[in-house]
Amino acid sequence: MNLVKISIKNITDKPYQAVLTLIMLIMGVALASLLVLVGGALDDSFKKNIKGIDMVVGAKGSPLQLILSAVYQIDSPTGNISLAEADQLAKNRLVDKTIQLSYGDSYKGRRIIGTSSDYLELYEAQFEEGTIFKESFEAVLGALVAEENDLKIGDEFFSAHGDDETAEIHGDHPFRVTGVLKRSGSVLDKLIITKPESVWEVHSYEGDTSEKDITAMLVTFKNKMGMISLPRMVNKNTSMQAALPAIEINRLLGLFSVGISTLRIVSLVVLILGAVSIFVSMINSLKERSYELALIRSMGATKTQVFSMTVIEAMVLGVLGIVVGLAVSHGGIYVLNQIVTDQFGVSIGLFQLLKGEWIIIVVTLCLCFLAALLPALRTLSMDVSKVLSSHVK
Repeated sequence: MNLVKISIKNITDKPYQAVLTLIMLIMGVALASLLVLVGGALDDSFKKNIKGIDMVVGAKGSPLQLILSAVYQIDSPTGNISLAEADQLAKNRLVDKTIQLSYGDSYKGRRIIGTSSDYLELYEAQFEEGTIFKESFEAVLGALVAEENDLKIGDEFFSAHGDDETAEIHGDHPFRVTGVLKRSGSVLDKLIITKPESVWEVHSYEGDTSEKDITAMLVTFKNKMGMISLPRMVNKNTSMQAALPAIEINRLLGLFSVGISTLRIVSLVVLILGAVSIFVSMINSLKERSYELALIRSMGATKTQVFSMTVIEAMVLGVLGIVVGLAVSHGGIYVLNQIVTDQFGVSIGLFQLLKGEWIIIVVTLCLCFLAALLPALRTLSMDVSKVLSSHVK
């Protein structure tokens, strides 16, 4: 006796009830899977981009804005700081290494950053082609920038003032591409990297002061004492602001935690409703198919086989809900992957199951099994002769 085949036939005999149950299971699995995938990708991206950065120094203002602009490149900077003051801080005995960043221009909406090769080493950048810049107005492109604008080694482009694509073009200072980076899933993918002198020289023709400024400085401490004393010292005794990436990002994620928790509860409720639908479907099915089940028993089927057949029906629905739900979530991730990577430098895996998704699979199957358990147990106490005699006219 092929129990799986019979169970599938029982499901298809009532397609409307099966489809309703499947829709709820698919919605629950898909929503839960999306939360796991997006949450995991964002968490990985946040950790990847702050790796090796203990403190960020910039103009006074919002600490979170400073972190978002200097580390994640997704906000406007809080202003500029004096290069001389930043250099003085870099000589502090608690500072191990610093990386200075100078903003001011962009190319077709992509930010141009004046910095040193240390910035590329921070993110372990690898070149797809070409080499690092050596002179002013030589530039290394992130993978997204090169792809979007079809730029290659030796090509030239002109920067625009600020981050606005429609801003004034600096037509007197062409940048030449010397290298293109491999896609890394970090902020480098969407940046144009050049020497800081390039940024200073462009703006020296706009009536700026002779004293050089930078936008921000990334700081690595020699030991934990730096984290304890330096931020307070910078904020109190200088015109600059110090922000700790780990603290600000935890604060940011805390703002999202309530919404994410709510969505998790919603997805669990939808899954439970799907299990309840299976339970109701099994109960109704047993009432309507009691004669059929009794007939199967009379033809030699054991109680265990009838019990198993009922459980298999629920598990088939559960497996279908899981497969389609994961397909929906991963298909949606394919679209999100393009948008999120483009905007934030976050890469979301398409063809992989995370640990959280395996938990979703196990929970869904357990709910389906529990939903079918009581109806299946009722088949064990079925009085075959009584059921058969009740249908005899």
